[in-house]
Amino acid sequence: MRTSARAMATGVTVAAIATSLVIGNPLTANAAGYPSDDAKPDLISLLSGYDSFWKSSGSNDLHGTVVSGATLAQNDELTSWINQNATKAQQFTALQDSEYKNDPTGYDQSSTVGQGLGDALEKIYLQGRQSGALPLTEALINSNTGTTGAYVSTGAAKTHFSYPRPYLPTDPAATLPAGDDQASCNPATVNASSLAGNRTGKAWADAKGNLTITRVPVQTDTTHEFSPSDVVLDAGYGTKGICQGGSYPSGHTTTAYQAGITLATLVPELAPEILARASENGNDRIVLGVHYPLDIMGGRMDGEAALAARWSDTQFRTQVLEPARAELTKYLEAQCGNTLANCIAAEKPYQNDPYGGKAMPGGTAQVVTDRASAVEVYRERMDYGFAKTGATGLAPSVPTGAENLLLSTFPTLTDAQRTAVLAQTEIASGDPLDQSGTANGSWERLDLAAATSATVHVAADGSVKVVATGGTAKVVSGVLTAPNGTTVRAGSQLALAATGLTAGATYQVVLHSDPTVVGTLTADATGAATGSVTVPAGTTAGAHTVDLVDATGASALVDPLAITVTAAPVTGTGTTPGTTTAPTGIHLPVVSG
Repeated sequence: MRTSARAMATGVTVAAIATSLVIGNPLTANAAGYPSDDAKPDLISLLSGYDSFWKSSGSNDLHGTVVSGATLAQNDELTSWINQNATKAQQFTALQDSEYKNDPTGYDQSSTVGQGLGDALEKIYLQGRQSGALPLTEALINSNTGTTGAYVSTGAAKTHFSYPRPYLPTDPAATLPAGDDQASCNPATVNASSLAGNRTGKAWADAKGNLTITRVPVQTDTTHEFSPSDVVLDAGYGTKGICQGGSYPSGHTTTAYQAGITLATLVPELAPEILARASENGNDRIVLGVHYPLDIMGGRMDGEAALAARWSDTQFRTQVLEPARAELTKYLEAQCGNTLANCIAAEKPYQNDPYGGKAMPGGTAQVVTDRASAVEVYRERMDYGFAKTGATGLAPSVPTGAENLLLSTFPTLTDAQRTAVLAQTEIASGDPLDQSGTANGSWERLDLAAATSATVHVAADGSVKVVATGGTAKVVSGVLTAPNGTTVRAGSQLALAATGLTAGATYQVVLHSDPTVVGTLTADATGAATGSVTVPAGTTAGAHTVDLVDATGASALVDPLAITVTAAPVTGTGTTPGTTTAPTGIHLPVVSG
């Protein structure tokens, strides 16, 4: 295996780093001092749904018994397809996402997940990390040493489940490629022979049951996007840590989601895009052929539970997370030279096309172009279209503490309200790894991308309803009506009445679809407002909407008010504005409706 010069210079080899991470031992222990330091989630219990598909020998030798051949076959099919159909560009990104260097010029997944910030803010974020301008953020998110970035270890879980990786030969008589560790990765003992019966004869395996997987060759990253140095990228197929390390759950994916959810909670304005990029990090392990979709699903669950534990720790939240968030927001705005909202609006958002437009089996091409598609792709990668294996139609099952992952997105909501948001955005029950109804709750069903992009209506009794996802996260309570009717002539006045607004707040009244501010409404002490606005005379006849926008530019309404604008009278025809001509020639007053 090739090792970069800078890694050797620091005495930390790529192989040592890879072994440490796939076995699950962080290179540097987190500093003690917070309640959550000693209250980490039990990953074996959290991931125990895997026992329904595979029972290991108990000897950590990658051998065992197939319990559900159908689920593991679908796992194989998806893995082979993703590995075989990823574009060259995606293969390179996958190698970048596999990189772990614990030295000043290196990078890891806490760096690559930064692409979710968008093209401009990513550069600022990486500059801050590399220059030392973001010490609190660095100490938190670093994938090797961070207090959230390296919080949980997958070592015990990998040992417990001990499932062979996709690229390992099913045939014990197979010949290893040159350059592999011939002793540590010898197919006579390090193989997937327990899966031979489930793979032989399948379209995604050869005659001896070896899964169709192509290794992605070693490449050198000369882009300097994540590091000022050239970096040799190697998936590590032939190293002991990879070939002998169990596949389930994915340690890299666990780390990616620890970094991704950390960054998403620090910059909630871009949480859906950051989470989608974290899902790409996980999916890239399949691109390389070193993990399966079930491994990625398990890694996501690990990251969710880990960050929920940290955000649920009041001391850690107030002393570590919130100061890091303040530091990062201040730095991004200072370097961008504007408010975060304006910086986001001016940049190119995170985008991805992993398979060159080809749709994967049972799914889509997973193309990300904007927030809505980022949310959709994240959702698809939550279960990869697996056939249901558990009970369907079960009630929501939000794990305790998960609501705290929405603290920075919805700071004005209560714990119960945030739990309700998660309950209304989670996916249906019955997927592999779902633990609905158990003491753990279902981390598998938790759709953070949907939840962090939700429009939430809060009723007078405090109950909440998610009315939309895939947009800007916001809490709304306002309802706008037109007391005299929703049909109005261009150039005439439209009477409005609103309830559920913030007491004393002034809102702009915006006419769409070409946004035009046509007036203001100010709420009284009860949150109600009334008034009239004039619809511009040049407004095109037809369907329009009226919105109320607060000082931050966010809508205050559950739904914009739909109105119909009729044409203003044609001048020079003898009619007077505001009247219509009856057949007898008598002028009748027009009542704006």
